[in-house]
Amino acid sequence: MNVKCFTGVVCCFVVCVFLAGCAPTAFKVTPVPITEKLDESTVKADAGIFLPKIALVDIDGILANQRKSGLLGEEENPMALAVEKLEKAAKDNAVKAVVLRINSPGGSVTASDILYRQILKVRQGSDKHPGKPVIAMLMDVGASGGYYIACAADEIVAEPTSITGSIGVIMLNLNVKGLMEKIGVQTDAIKSGTNKDAGSIFRPLTPDERKIFQTLIDEFYGRFVDVVAKARTKLPRDKILELADGRVYSGEQAQKNGLVDQAGGLDLAIERAKELSKTPAARLVMYSRPGGYRATVYAKTNPPSAQVQQYNLFNFTMPGALEAQQDYFMYLWQP
Repeated sequence: MNVKCFTGVVCCFVVCVFLAGCAPTAFKVTPVPITEKLDESTVKADAGIFLPKIALVDIDGILANQRKSGLLGEEENPMALAVEKLEKAAKDNAVKAVVLRINSPGGSVTASDILYRQILKVRQGSDKHPGKPVIAMLMDVGASGGYYIACAADEIVAEPTSITGSIGVIMLNLNVKGLMEKIGVQTDAIKSGTNKDAGSIFRPLTPDERKIFQTLIDEFYGRFVDVVAKARTKLPRDKILELADGRVYSGEQAQKNGLVDQAGGLDLAIERAKELSKTPAARLVMYSRPGGYRATVYAKTNPPSAQVQQYNLFNFTMPGALEAQQDYFMYLWQP
């Protein structure tokens, strides 16, 4: 190190000390990881050594196969991240069970179905990796698509105060024709077929277009009911259809009507994972990108984004998937 460089380092150090004042100060040097592969952190462990693992996998926010928009630009695709975590847990033979912690009002039909099938793969296993039990844990919200993916688990535990249910499909079609006319803007679609611009925001739906979309809605709704019927074998289909009118239920109500197995907390879900996997002692692990801090089992896997957390009762911000100028079929609870 030459004299000028050394002098610069010393000056920087002196400035830092001066700015810190008399308060206790610590200087931390953090290595930058050369890989973005998921790290594993132990957040809780029973007594013992060489313990098997139970993986705690979070699925938060709107379920959509797209990147989220954050303050500093685009963030990670939440669906892709969830799939990556599930695959990591499935391929680790030391992981004996998975607790799927769900805090989601749902999302697109396709994203919900992709995650549902990925969870089934964890349960079914493969030639190299045996299947392992999965317990779904519904937190604040596990509704619509959030409940859909929970149905892939062996059992569902819900916080007594969680919001779940909302079994159904919705497509929101925005019509700005009146607004465009007021500001003197007209649109004229040149199309190859009558229904090519069906669902356009610049005009109302025609009766025929409404029938087309209703047919798709009915198909996706039937798929949702089939998923629930496969998971809730003690519920007759007629009873499921009665419950599946789009309404939401509390965790306690859902237990009483048979949509979840038990109302309880995360500790109960972890204990059920141990019991189903016949693992009396284990360490609970979570996955995150390098540098993520996991102090307790209640640590989040990623910082909440304003875009994916907008499902409270008094919010009018549309989720990103609905802001685009196109129609989406959604398993979504959006009051």
